[in-house]
Amino acid sequence: MRNLGLLLFFCLMLCFACKKGAKQEVVIEDMEVDSEWVDNQGRLYEYGICVDSLDINRYLIKSGDNPYIIFSNLGFSARMTDSLCRASSGVLDPKKLRIGMTYATITQQDSIGAIRYIVFAKSLTDYSILDLTGDSIYTYEYSKAIRLERRYMEDAITSSLWNSIKANGTNPTLALMISDILAWQVDFFDVKKGDSFRVLYDVAFVDDTTEIKISSVEGLVFVHQHKEFVAIPFAQDSIRDFFDAEGNSLRKEFLKAPLDFVRIASRFSNSRLHPILKIYRAHHGIDYSAPTGTPVKAIGDGVVIAKGYAGDGGNTIKIKHNAVYTTSYMHLQSFAKEIQQGMPVKQGMVIGYVGSTGLATGPHLDFRAYKNGQPVNPLLIESPPSDPVKPELTADFHFLKNAVFAEMDSLRSLAK
Repeated sequence: MRNLGLLLFFCLMLCFACKKGAKQEVVIEDMEVDSEWVDNQGRLYEYGICVDSLDINRYLIKSGDNPYIIFSNLGFSARMTDSLCRASSGVLDPKKLRIGMTYATITQQDSIGAIRYIVFAKSLTDYSILDLTGDSIYTYEYSKAIRLERRYMEDAITSSLWNSIKANGTNPTLALMISDILAWQVDFFDVKKGDSFRVLYDVAFVDDTTEIKISSVEGLVFVHQHKEFVAIPFAQDSIRDFFDAEGNSLRKEFLKAPLDFVRIASRFSNSRLHPILKIYRAHHGIDYSAPTGTPVKAIGDGVVIAKGYAGDGGNTIKIKHNAVYTTSYMHLQSFAKEIQQGMPVKQGMVIGYVGSTGLATGPHLDFRAYKNGQPVNPLLIESPPSDPVKPELTADFHFLKNAVFAEMDSLRSLAK
């Protein structure tokens, strides 16, 4: 782990191309060869193939295309097409071919233009390759190298974390990542103007300029209601997790909420006017208003003890987390395909989707929690933390933490 900390520290020394502003972007020198490159003899490579004396022809998959049709349209005989289909079955799933996906042929530069390779794109980084250069068809998978670009951002929140990150021109999925990291420490339904954050993160690029995704958060400081929350990534027992400044795990037994960035429409109450029945009765749950189809997550590890239609509650899932706590998720539009009664679930696993089944005026999730069989306010559940950094790794953790803070402070100073 000390080597990891040193790497972060020396990466700080290698940073360049910093831009002024609230958001700092830092590019760290590539550690891998990119997908297209020229070797020291001037030969051009793409998809890991030397294409110096070959032509590349690119195509889009159209409606109705499948491997057999594609190979036939490329001019192969029926016998060869069948051989290509059988050979490619291990690396190419016909069911996953979608309209607009790309494929390419790499051909000889002569009057015949014989096809030497066929390349199917499975994603922006992953490809299936059919090599026709030998006596038999050889198939394999190829992944383009990913370049990680280190970035830094800090901002004061004026409306929401999502809006602040989006206003900075950054992929707003970073907001989801931050909310996941601090899911227990901060109630993101209660983030207000005046809260602020500082975040160090990596963005993944392919083909040098094509941004794929936010790769990871490498350091985070979030100020909520004048209280500072720190998140430092650290690996122990081969598992990467986030810890606070003292080395305590940020991963708790339960998440704060079972879905992301929605509005609380109704809170826990012993006497609430029912919106349909127009009578006062207990509402022992939290109603989260959200669009139909919004994913609903299990707030903690447990076992599904009920799944089905439950009268006024509509489509409902109940999860028993331990000998003390059970949770219920009601009015679901549908259940996640893999969810079955009796199966174990993990914290954060999608179990269903927001709907309005049962007695409901509109799409929302009625989320309920029970302690020893009695309803309790889900917003007031307390839970012990997971294991902290092990004593024998404490020095490594603090070394890494100091390196992260040093990098964040350095980038902050460059913004001034």
